[in-house]
Amino acid sequence: MRSSTIFSLVIAFVLAAAAVFGMREYLSDQKARLLAMSGTRAEERTLVVAAKAMRFGDRVRSENLKAIPWPSNETPAGSFVSIAAVVGNDAQPRYAMAAIDPGEPVLSSKITGTGERATLSAALDQGMKAVSIRVNDVLGVAGFVRPSDRVDVLLTRVVRGPAGNDQTFVDVLLQGVKVLAVDQTADERKDEPSVVKTVTFEVTTDEAQRLTLGASIGTLSLALRNVASSSMEQTRPITVADLGGGPMATELGKDLNNSKTPEPEKQVKIVEPTVEKALPIEPKWITVGVWNTTKREEHRVGLVE
Repeated sequence: MRSSTIFSLVIAFVLAAAAVFGMREYLSDQKARLLAMSGTRAEERTLVVAAKAMRFGDRVRSENLKAIPWPSNETPAGSFVSIAAVVGNDAQPRYAMAAIDPGEPVLSSKITGTGERATLSAALDQGMKAVSIRVNDVLGVAGFVRPSDRVDVLLTRVVRGPAGNDQTFVDVLLQGVKVLAVDQTADERKDEPSVVKTVTFEVTTDEAQRLTLGASIGTLSLALRNVASSSMEQTRPITVADLGGGPMATELGKDLNNSKTPEPEKQVKIVEPTVEKALPIEPKWITVGVWNTTKREEHRVGLVE
């Protein structure tokens, strides 16, 4: 074999080895760049949601829950990543403190702690009290007040003045009070109206004192607020003197005063009807009696006009 051929083979082998080594280095560099650009792969997470609807007081069971993939690193505050963390054990069960619909994440704020009972006291915020008042179908807004609604509480009372006369007042006692329960129902998802006898509110200690005193000296009634209404209104006591025809009557009164003065009404003279004396009716015939031996016969004879 010629020396030139051997030299060519050696050169080809060296170039091939250099090409393979260079390609491996290039691919390793590109892989490192791709990993740097994409970052570390997000850890796979799960989120526990409700598989079936749960209402206030229902026990949290594993068959009512399911874990779904959660691609984001951020999870809702108070959520759970495993069903076992939610259910706990049989000796210390958990209960729903609020309505949870299917597919809704199960949060720690909507269930009790392990071993705690599903009572209304557990649903109260820190420092708040639960106070109930008696209502009827009118004072309770015809049964349309439901748990979690916001209402204004009105107080109707009679105050005796210095002169000894009684004056009726209507005051707005409390505004934007949260309803915890109606009768013995605390399920906020129950939206069918029903006539109730008592309504329970979440109030502060001062508001609880006002409600108790107001119920003893007058009549409490409720005014349902808009679900998005949270502002406080400037109010004043309303008395009997404030009752009138309302804004529409005021506007109509202004229009009447601005219009042309109407003509005076004409006097209507009442004329008594004259009754003519009825003339006697002249007969058109006469009756003639004729005796024939033993009996009397009567005959009608017409009169000539």
